[in-house]
Amino acid sequence: MMCLHDHTSAPTPAASLPRRGILAGAAALAGISVASIAAQLGGASAAQAGEKPSGPNYHGSPLTHPPLIIEGGTIVDPQTGGAIEDGVLVLDGGKVAAVGTRDETREAVAAVAGRARVLNASGRWVLPGLVDVHVHANALADARAILQGGATSVRSGSSSFYQDVALAALPAWAPGVSPRMTPAGLFISPDLGDSLLADPDLAPLATLPTGVRETADLAYLTRVNLSRGAQVIKTRANPRAGIPEQDPRELVYNQEQLSAVVKAARGAGVLCHAYSAEGIDGAVRAGVRSIEHGVFVSEGTIAEMVRRGTYFTPTMDAITSMAASPNPVLAARGKEYAPILQAAVRAAKEAGVTIVAGTDSFGTDVTPIGTEARLLAEAGLSPLEALQSATVHAARLLGLGNDAGRLVRGGFADAIVVDADPLSSASALEQVRVVVAQGAVVRNGL
Repeated sequence: MMCLHDHTSAPTPAASLPRRGILAGAAALAGISVASIAAQLGGASAAQAGEKPSGPNYHGSPLTHPPLIIEGGTIVDPQTGGAIEDGVLVLDGGKVAAVGTRDETREAVAAVAGRARVLNASGRWVLPGLVDVHVHANALADARAILQGGATSVRSGSSSFYQDVALAALPAWAPGVSPRMTPAGLFISPDLGDSLLADPDLAPLATLPTGVRETADLAYLTRVNLSRGAQVIKTRANPRAGIPEQDPRELVYNQEQLSAVVKAARGAGVLCHAYSAEGIDGAVRAGVRSIEHGVFVSEGTIAEMVRRGTYFTPTMDAITSMAASPNPVLAARGKEYAPILQAAVRAAKEAGVTIVAGTDSFGTDVTPIGTEARLLAEAGLSPLEALQSATVHAARLLGLGNDAGRLVRGGFADAIVVDADPLSSASALEQVRVVVAQGAVVRNGL
């Protein structure tokens, strides 16, 4: 079997290839331009909405938004389950300036008086922006749809031409245009298809007669991803369940192959698409950071996940919604897999596996992250645990610490307002009234 080192002497991506050129192409594919961003932001100038400076002649500056005060609502801390009634949240300069009671925030409110926009959230609940750990966003329209559902931070489940890497650069320069993105770049999979055209350094992989399978080639593709700005790596153990012609229990990559990806990732978290018991177990023992889907996870593998600290992203909606498919094969899978996955979630929870919320949304066909949280609750998580799956636990998986998933002083200026109490029912996360991303109000239904 041919592998990359048989026909090229370049073990690492070519240093001469400008990353700037790769990202320019990704930005174009994602629909990102000064004009499109300015239009979305209501006519902001090119200097405000421009792309990241590429040289010393750039004289623009990042777009900024006025301070924001959200007052009167009940502020919830997902970490503790604590709540502050008639609370005040002050956002300024892209950060949380203050959060607490009216007395505790009086000084911060005074500091922005006359400059701040004020939203009255009385009778509602104020939460940190939610975190979706599995999305496929390839364009600005995708990013907008994700934000509307309340997810202000996301992890990419891969993109076709590095669009997620380009989207990841936007929040620092055009707040509110895209969620905070942890990009994965290209899918580490045997058949790259047209994604081979994303990068000239991928051309040698086109000559592989059976696709990207040898450990040397897997490591090479992983390194290319990292060199282009991927912060996590996405790979697979099994085929897709959502394609009727594929068998999601067939093994694509074994433990040795997945280990090569994990090793080449050099500490970047690896998320692994896996369905079969063998595939999931091999991925966990290879050292992946999270298992995506995981329908047929075994009791022994769950114990290994606890020991290693492997996260579990069940993608409940992506699996259970297949039951409504007009395709008989997919409908049968959805009906069969739904109760098995629910049982897997309960078993993982009882064992102590950290469960995180990911919708596996693709393009503008976005499942709100609140729906995923509700489905996790229906599978056995408490309302607080479901909230944590889309906040503090997800933020920890993405390496965001307390900057996301909680509303704490100095944290990200990302928040949502919902109509019902999320500590009483996880379905409250589907009732999103306001979304604030990077200090910008991107949805306001008050």
